[in-house]
Amino acid sequence: MQNDKNSPQICRDKSTYTSISQNLKSLRSRIAVAAEKSGRTLDDITLVAVTKTVTVEKINEAIKLGITDIGENRVQEFLSKEAELLPANRHLIGHLQRNKVRQIVGKVCLIHSVDSVPLLREIDSQAAKIGIKQDILMQINVSGEESKFGMPFELCGAFIAETETLENVHLRGMMTIPPLTSDSELLKDIFLRTREIFEGTGKPFDVLSMGMSGDFELAIECGSNMVRIGSGIFGARS
Repeated sequence: MQNDKNSPQICRDKSTYTSISQNLKSLRSRIAVAAEKSGRTLDDITLVAVTKTVTVEKINEAIKLGITDIGENRVQEFLSKEAELLPANRHLIGHLQRNKVRQIVGKVCLIHSVDSVPLLREIDSQAAKIGIKQDILMQINVSGEESKFGMPFELCGAFIAETETLENVHLRGMMTIPPLTSDSELLKDIFLRTREIFEGTGKPFDVLSMGMSGDFELAIECGSNMVRIGSGIFGARS
């Protein structure tokens, strides 16, 4: 039987498959324990597999192993892989430039990194052109790190008010990226402050995206219901 040259090419390296399978088994167990500590279950947490620099073959193996959500950091990398990927919910989790909005709107289920009103308006404009309502998160910078994207939390109210004037975006919640640190108390403070801001809006938001490979357990314990994990699934980037 001939292979369909247009179908996704699945990696047949047994060691790769086993590694991803074992990583996912361990990861799901750890997520379940963290969720239980916050009165929830594994099913309450959405795991987004971060696929930056990961080959299509490995991504498709992860999808075959039960990954339902994948997240890319860069628009161009997403577009280069898009046609070969197996069905999954696709997220854009990295910084989005306004001149790239047209290329990504309608192709992902959720844009995590909306951090300014001008970017928000451009997403709304491009979504209107194709007749959709694009789901988004607002990215906030609670730590105040200059190297991190995200709006200061003081601007959240104005941003939320702006979304309510637009017809082609749907704000579902918040995302944050904490500093790269081993200081668990600092991380806990940032996660709890983000959750406080999230709950303090009084809006019916349903997504609080925080936590990555090195801190996802603490993020879940602090209230996150969506974590973004790459190396914990696919191994360290080469």
